[in-house]
Amino acid sequence: VRVPDGCDWIADDRTGLTLCDATSAVFAMNMPWEKLDVTTYSWQKVLGGEGAHGMLILSPRAVERLETYVPENRPLPKIFRLAKGGKLIGGIFKGATINTPSMMAVEDYIDALAWAESVGGNDGLIKISNANLRTIEDFVAENDWIDFLAKDPSIRSNTSVCCTLDLTADQIKEFVALLERENVALDIGGYRDAPPSIRIWCGATVETADVEALMPWLKWAYEQVKS
Repeated sequence: VRVPDGCDWIADDRTGLTLCDATSAVFAMNMPWEKLDVTTYSWQKVLGGEGAHGMLILSPRAVERLETYVPENRPLPKIFRLAKGGKLIGGIFKGATINTPSMMAVEDYIDALAWAESVGGNDGLIKISNANLRTIEDFVAENDWIDFLAKDPSIRSNTSVCCTLDLTADQIKEFVALLERENVALDIGGYRDAPPSIRIWCGATVETADVEALMPWLKWAYEQVKS
């Protein structure tokens, strides 16, 4: 799921900070940056980069808090410190590191950003993810045995798209395994803590034509398992 567009429920004159885990949203959704103070996302998701590389985006409000708030009796390991002597450690945001990350991973991400520019930048990436979601929405509208886990379109993610099926939990496992054996779709079982379902990744690195090609296979797998 996702937060509805706008985030109007977050006050512009707030005294606290808003924290946002935007792992599957950055580069796929319009981000209301004026409402966000501490935002994290991963290279791994929408741009398909390497895992274990997180990004941190701070608003001026968050920087001010770091430079002015000093809690008592709360020691912090050096690797987590973002301020020193009442000032933001700016080098962290300019490439300075404590331990050198993989330069191969960095170069891969630079290449991913170049590709993103070639397809229209942030707007182009959002357009691809929205088109992928629309493909599934059209398919769901035509078939009564599949539905969205998030029934309200305003909170429906356009990246990790989750659907329920008119099948039992065991049949859904069989459905997922059947598509994997056919080398059609890999790892589309629903989240472990979610109701029995499937999830289809629709981030911008997935071509809409491939999502369209998947839809008949979903119907085929359903008919095989249901019968």
